[in-house]
Amino acid sequence: MIRFAGVFRVFFSFVLHGAIAVALGAGGVYLYLNPKLPSAETLRDVRLQVPLRVHARDGRLIAEFGEKRRTPLRLDQVPERMIQAFVAGEDDRFYEHPGVDWEGLTRAGWNLLRTGEKGQGGSTITMQVARNFFLGREKTYIRKLNEILLALKIEREFTKDEILDLYVNKIFLGQRAYGVGAAAQVYYGRPIEDLTLAQLAMIAGLPKAPSRFNPIANPERGTIRRNYVLGRMFELGYIGEAEYDEARNAPVTAKLRGLAVEVEAPYVAEMVRAYMEETYGADAYIEGYKVYTTLDGRLQGAANAALRQALTEYDTRHGYRGPERRVAPGESLASGEGAHSPEEALAEIPTFGGLRPALVTSADEGVVTAHAKGAGPIEIPLEGMEWARPYIDEDRRGEKPDSAAAVVQAGDVIRVQLTENGWSFSQLPEVEGALVSLDPDNGAIVALTGGFDFYRSKFNRATQAERQPGSSFKPFIYSAALEHGYTPASFVNDAPVVFDDPSLKSAWRPENYGGKFFGPTRLRVALYKSRNLVSIRLLRDIGIDFALDHVARFGIDAESLPRGLSLALGSGALTPLELASGYSVIANGGYAVEPYFIERVLDREGKTLFRADPLVVCRDCEEGAAAVPVSAPAAASAGEAVELAGGSGDSGGAGDSGGFRGSGGAGEPGGPAGSVEPGDAAGGGGAAARRAPRAVDARNAWLTYSLMRDVIRRGTGRKALVLERDDLAGKTGTTNDQRDAWFSGFSPDLVATAWIGFDKTRPLGRRETGAKAALPMWISYMKEALKGTPVRHVEPPEGIVTVRIDPETGHLAGASHDGAVFESFRKERAPSKIAQAARGGEAGESAGAETVAETVAEKLF
Repeated sequence: MIRFAGVFRVFFSFVLHGAIAVALGAGGVYLYLNPKLPSAETLRDVRLQVPLRVHARDGRLIAEFGEKRRTPLRLDQVPERMIQAFVAGEDDRFYEHPGVDWEGLTRAGWNLLRTGEKGQGGSTITMQVARNFFLGREKTYIRKLNEILLALKIEREFTKDEILDLYVNKIFLGQRAYGVGAAAQVYYGRPIEDLTLAQLAMIAGLPKAPSRFNPIANPERGTIRRNYVLGRMFELGYIGEAEYDEARNAPVTAKLRGLAVEVEAPYVAEMVRAYMEETYGADAYIEGYKVYTTLDGRLQGAANAALRQALTEYDTRHGYRGPERRVAPGESLASGEGAHSPEEALAEIPTFGGLRPALVTSADEGVVTAHAKGAGPIEIPLEGMEWARPYIDEDRRGEKPDSAAAVVQAGDVIRVQLTENGWSFSQLPEVEGALVSLDPDNGAIVALTGGFDFYRSKFNRATQAERQPGSSFKPFIYSAALEHGYTPASFVNDAPVVFDDPSLKSAWRPENYGGKFFGPTRLRVALYKSRNLVSIRLLRDIGIDFALDHVARFGIDAESLPRGLSLALGSGALTPLELASGYSVIANGGYAVEPYFIERVLDREGKTLFRADPLVVCRDCEEGAAAVPVSAPAAASAGEAVELAGGSGDSGGAGDSGGFRGSGGAGEPGGPAGSVEPGDAAGGGGAAARRAPRAVDARNAWLTYSLMRDVIRRGTGRKALVLERDDLAGKTGTTNDQRDAWFSGFSPDLVATAWIGFDKTRPLGRRETGAKAALPMWISYMKEALKGTPVRHVEPPEGIVTVRIDPETGHLAGASHDGAVFESFRKERAPSKIAQAARGGEAGESAGAETVAETVAEKLF
């Protein structure tokens, strides 16, 4: 008995001294580590990294930029089943322990003694929060001790709900998803409140090992982990047996989802990204900024579709260039067999502009069978391949194919597209293009696309491609001529001439498209028939300096334009946005507005950091100072259109001859970027809008518009009559050798510019003029953009009179004059002679000409 007592005393002493040693050791560790630990209180001010998001003006998402995908949620926005799943799978004693589960740590210690391996360490949810916010993931004893001490501090200063709030938003869940909001979108493409129990459990199983249990990378392991979480939920009474069985047997529906883009506008998204990085630096990608652009989602979709259709139609007109690539001989084409199944062969080939890659498996006389990426086996009938005559050059094609086998063969990688009539045969166009559209009253860019597909080429042709506008530049020269004293009824000789232009290396012999000349021609007719010699003679007469000064009023950088007579034919270089910007001054009645694409910038709390302050056209406001030049780049928009009573008597006319400047594709957001006070309502505020200054005399803008309106009514833009609107105006443009094709035009509510050309400039081909190549794009866009918009006519400004004239002399026409046409003039420039009824006689003076003009105008308007 005495011996047993001695043993007991020794054992008790050993235990006591051991406990004291452990306590002293723990205290020493605490005293050593605690001063170095961060304050748990800093979690209250933690700023989660939230990506930059770009939206259309109606709030629909355009793009997201940032390394970490995160959608912060309040705890009350997270489904209760999600919380239960995390607790069941990660820490079933979460609501009981003080931040550290000593039972779990004991198990981890025993595992270390038994196996010699460091396991997961019995980490609680609180310990994971400590690790995710303050520590790394390395498995060291020091890190584990820090984790324990931090968890205890966090539990003393935060409630359980506050800890869960941090956890569900911070935890890494694989595939760049941080937090449950992002994970729901990444894996299932849906908001978290719409997920099923099985899907919630799948996400809840990821924190343990996001890569190993990832349902996309390893669906079998992911299913095992999901079912473990479901089992624990059932054991803890969170779910019933029926729910458990249903969720456990549910198929794996996880799939890597791209960003839920609601408006396809990657070129504008890149403009925004570049501006935000320049303005806010690296914080732009982590501070949760929301940028609302000026884009109209419906119009942006119409612009994308119109551009791709126009480029595809051009491409098919010029023939088939052959397959993109061929599968090497001997590779298996059997679907699903071997390493060279069709889907595997196509895996690295992206879809561009809706055109999927497809691998031809067989081709006979009447049909092609192929495997389309992501769609499986398809058939293409010969009827859908009739366009595929072999491409020779831009002007020549081979014979029409008489069988599908004459076009493709097994192993060819081709492009296909699903249409209303089934699968069609296509190819990626080599030609490129751009379309930009603006609001006339404030310069807001409502649609912009800079190429066939941003992910094929990030070069933004709408803002960066400086190309010769050709005859699209002529309206600025005609406006200058009107300001210099010409009228729409002035005659200019359309005849051959040779110029010794200092800006050119040799003598210049300009011609009209088609090579013909037509003698004395009225200004109105000359513009809608796009007569080159008339434009050149106008410029020579008014003077290059006068013309450049006037062009500057349209917001175009005159310093960048050539100082030679070729300027009359658009030999300078402009971007599509710059051209549209200049047209806006004509469209809105002569006011200068500035193009902009960012409406407002909000911080993560929704406070306004920036709000655009655009120049706004106010037609009812009292006129301010006289017209002044506008600094480039100026506005781009569609504005106030006006109605011309009557018109010229001629018809016909075949073909024509012939922005802001991009800064890394970003440009400026437009308007002075002054900040606003926090809390200001976006787009609201009490400050009065900045009034757009007058750039061009109202009468000049009206008359220029009336000339351009005839381009569509009876000139090179007649195809636009299909829109069945008489409030449209515009101008085609085609450069030498048909290297660039343009159409720029507007309605009273919208301006749009379309351009087609090759990035490495070369001819588009014979007859590929602005009317043929670019105008269809503009028509397609405007058809959708103006849908439901009533035709709107605008009265001419004060000081305009409309009278009947003799179209062959420009003089006033008498009451009995056959063939007379209506023409509009500035009141002081209306004709004062009456033409003789018999053509060719001497016109007589009319003392009452001005009275006649006023009387006719009163009857018309």
